[in-house]
Amino acid sequence: MAAGLEPGGCGESWNLTHPERVLAIQRRYVEAGADCVTTNTFGASRLMLARHGHAGLVRDVNQAGVRIAREALGARDGWVLGDIGPLGALLEPYGELPEAEARAALEEQASALVEAGADALIIETETSLEETGLAIEAARAAGAASIIASLAYGLSADGTFYVTMMGVRPGRAAAFVAERGAHVAGLNCGTGVDMKAVAAIVRSYREHTDLPVMGQPNAGTPVLDHGQVRYRQTPEEMAAAVPEVLAAGAGIVGSCCGSTPAHTAAIRRAVDEFRRQGHGR
Repeated sequence: MAAGLEPGGCGESWNLTHPERVLAIQRRYVEAGADCVTTNTFGASRLMLARHGHAGLVRDVNQAGVRIAREALGARDGWVLGDIGPLGALLEPYGELPEAEARAALEEQASALVEAGADALIIETETSLEETGLAIEAARAAGAASIIASLAYGLSADGTFYVTMMGVRPGRAAAFVAERGAHVAGLNCGTGVDMKAVAAIVRSYREHTDLPVMGQPNAGTPVLDHGQVRYRQTPEEMAAAVPEVLAAGAGIVGSCCGSTPAHTAAIRRAVDEFRRQGHGR
C-alpha cells in the first residue's frame, strides 16, 4: 500500500501491471538478508482473483510472481516460495464453499507455481485443517519439491493457550500436516503472536512432529492511528526473541504483517550471532 496500492485493490495483479514495484519491494528484503522470497501470490487463487474480476489470470499472475521473486534473489543463493493463501471462504458444512471447488482452485494455483519453477510451496495463514489438508494434497499433486504448511494462531481470551480461528491448537496442527505429507510445519501471523509467542508454539510443534519448523510472527499487535493500521514493534524488539525461537527448535525464522526490511535485517543479525556462538548450523 505504501507503494501505491489503493485500499481494497488487487496487489497480486501488480505482478502483471506493476512488476517493477513488486521487484523493488522484494529486492529490499533480499538485500536485508532474507534467504527465502515469498511470491506475491497470497490471494492469487481463482476464487480470490475473481473478486477483482481477474479469474482468468490465475496462471499469468502466479507465474509472473515466481519470475519476479527469482529476479529479486539475483545471484544470491536462496529459495523462491510459491505463496498460497486462504481461499477466503469457509468450506462446507461450516460455510458455502464446496470441497470440489476449493480443491480445483488450489490445484490450479499450485500447478501454476510449480510449473514456473518455485522451489517450494508455502500454504499460509490457514486456520482450518480441512482447507490445509486440501492445499497440501494440491501441492503434492502438482509435484512440489517442498511443502510448507503454516497456520495462523491467536492468543486465547484468558491468555493461556494459542488456537486458530477454527479451534485448532498447535500440537494437533503439527501432527496433522506431518500426516498429510508436508515437509515443514509453520506458523505465521495471528493476534497476540509475537516472536516470543512463536517460541512457545514451536516448542509445542516439536513435541508432536520431527518436521523442520518455520515461524513468522507479526511486528506486534496492530493499532489504529488516525485511520491507519500500524504495527509498532521495532526491529530490535522483534529480533530480541529470535535466539529463543531458534533454541526452541525452529529451523526457519522470518516475519509477517507489519514487518519491514529493517525487521528482516535485525532477524538476520540475530540468526548469524546465534550461529557464531556455536548453536545450530
